[in-house]
Amino acid sequence: MDRQIEKAIVAALEQFEKITGKSIAEFEDKVNSVFESDKGFMDKVADLDATFDDEPALENLREVFFDLLMVNFFSEDVHKLADDYLETPEWEEIENETIDRGTELLNVLLYIQECEDEDIQPDLEDFLKEFLLVDEDEFQDEHRIYEEMISNQILMESSIEEISKVAATLPEDSELVDLFYPIMSFFFETNPEEDDVETVVIYSDDAAFDAPVYSLLIAFNEAD
Repeated sequence: MDRQIEKAIVAALEQFEKITGKSIAEFEDKVNSVFESDKGFMDKVADLDATFDDEPALENLREVFFDLLMVNFFSEDVHKLADDYLETPEWEEIENETIDRGTELLNVLLYIQECEDEDIQPDLEDFLKEFLLVDEDEFQDEHRIYEEMISNQILMESSIEEISKVAATLPEDSELVDLFYPIMSFFFETNPEEDDVETVVIYSDDAAFDAPVYSLLIAFNEAD
């Protein structure tokens, strides 16, 4: 398993346990077994789903962990396959089968990896304009999906409380309605102190989701 993924899993589940008081030790062991398995990607997806099926309290994190599984595949598993595997009909079929899986968090995770490769700090404007290319005509789907983030970049000069207030106004059909608060909070403070994490929890309307997602981003961004 990729080291950054492992840290992200631990951070997310520790926050979930802290918020809910529910023990996650057995679930964490099962998830780690899935990620460390030598099985094919779709078999891992099936095993991950079975693990979440057995823990309904964690259901809201299912697709987030799918994102982590995907990043782990790109970081670790793909290197064990043919050099052109991502261009094969087999991978194309997998993409088609999983087109409705995961969340927009995947893009943030891939962006953080790129920042690490380029030795720069994650930044919201850089993410939107240089990674997602939302200003380019051929990337208007991304512009539509991330419209709330684009129009609220001024929040990076505000506070977690203000981010929370804006998050509460997002339309229910927004593709970022669940992720806006933890992602924007991450870009607001990518290297938080413990008090900063507590502030994110305090102003969250769904701390059992927001705190794990925020914490996994922070952990994933930390250098070894």
